[in-house]
Amino acid sequence: MIQLLRTTSEHPDFIALVKSLDAYLAVTDGDEHAFYNQYNKIDMIRHVVLAYENDIAIGCGAIKAFGDDAMEVKRMFVAEAGRNKGIASTLLKELEHWAAELGFKRCVLETGKRQAEAIALYKKNGYQVTENYGQYIGVANSVCFEKVLA
Repeated sequence: MIQLLRTTSEHPDFIALVKSLDAYLAVTDGDEHAFYNQYNKIDMIRHVVLAYENDIAIGCGAIKAFGDDAMEVKRMFVAEAGRNKGIASTLLKELEHWAAELGFKRCVLETGKRQAEAIALYKKNGYQVTENYGQYIGVANSVCFEKVLA
């Protein structure tokens, strides 16, 4: 049974999972890792969701305000032992619910074109490809998504 915990970026389990995510992205992003990494700081994130299986943290995701009406989904990761169990979708849905509870109307996010699993996850969960935003404008390896919250 998967259990979810709403917390902040100061939680040690979130910090540990993000270290694993960053190690994974360093390989996947290759030479572009330094560019992306500068936008992935986790200090001061107030809305983090952790997924636990048998009291072990196996997944995480976060949201942070992006303008007046949107939250940006950040730092989505599921450890290898937790993959292919629907945990990423569960985390994403919880982040969307939290954003809606806070009065936000949509979620936006960016992922790399080499992140095939992430792209499939977002499409499966109703996200639509949108024009690259902010620091990702003109970045060929970035793909941005948006979802209007119900």
